[in-house]
Amino acid sequence: MVTSLYIHSPFCSKKCPYCNFFVLPDKNALKLDYLEALLLEWEQKLPHIKKTALCSIYFGGGTPTLFPKGITTILEKARKQLSLKPSCEITVEGNPETLSLPLLKELKECGVNRLSLGAQSFDNTLLNILGRTHKNRAIFEAIDLALAAGIKNISIDLMYEIPHQSLSRFKNTLLTLKNLPISHLSLYNLQIEENTPFFRKKKVLTPHLPTEEEGLQMLNMACTILEEMGLKRYEISAFAKKGKESRHNLGYWTGRPFLGLGPSAFSFYEGKRFRNVANLTAYKKALKVGKAPIDFDEKLPYPNNVHEQIAIGLRVFDGICLK
Repeated sequence: MVTSLYIHSPFCSKKCPYCNFFVLPDKNALKLDYLEALLLEWEQKLPHIKKTALCSIYFGGGTPTLFPKGITTILEKARKQLSLKPSCEITVEGNPETLSLPLLKELKECGVNRLSLGAQSFDNTLLNILGRTHKNRAIFEAIDLALAAGIKNISIDLMYEIPHQSLSRFKNTLLTLKNLPISHLSLYNLQIEENTPFFRKKKVLTPHLPTEEEGLQMLNMACTILEEMGLKRYEISAFAKKGKESRHNLGYWTGRPFLGLGPSAFSFYEGKRFRNVANLTAYKKALKVGKAPIDFDEKLPYPNNVHEQIAIGLRVFDGICLK
């Protein structure tokens, strides 16, 4: 059985006002607690991981690059305890301002071969609205550093339908990509989620959001310009150069099993979906007494499981096999 691993690293120097993921402050004491618990979960899940062939490992967050020791410790264990093939895709998410050449070289030496960069926009005014802590210049510098460290498979995240974003401003961001040596791009429209500062300011923000028609124009413009750059749309929100599709993310849309480690991480294994508790104290407490730190699980019966697979399978360009 082929599987993937997802490791959630929840630390952020600042939580973006649109983010509803589980994140924690960038504090050393919390990092030590997290790593201790994460290693307990690694040992707990290791028998299941050993049964499979890993095709990808993904460090998401949060901002995993704020805690490189968490990344390197897990990868060292993976190399020693698993039969990792050179073809295994190992991705680390990072924000531009958290990257340095020594850090990226360390990650490369540990096996990281793919970087997912949280750019979001090349417009400094919009980056400020999104609460990002970097400017556009930091994105270009981060890409150069990754290449210098030997990480050549680089993906960036971009957002559209941002407050005060016009079609012309979005086009400028897209055209900026022409000179960037990236192999993959994830494109997301802004979702104003509950329990976020943006949700609490929704009445103030809504008049400044692009209309649905403008949002559609942005998406169509992106598809056209990105295709011209050789970035083919292979999934609703993902574009890639040939052969550079995200192996990890494709697993989500094709029903491949994956195991998630870390507080709030989801898993899909042996037909069951389950989620770790989104609380570091509760996560660690459960693991210290040998319990799985799960607060939700479900196993869809037939035909619901097939219906779900059809729905998620239609996200990808290749579609589904009706038979």
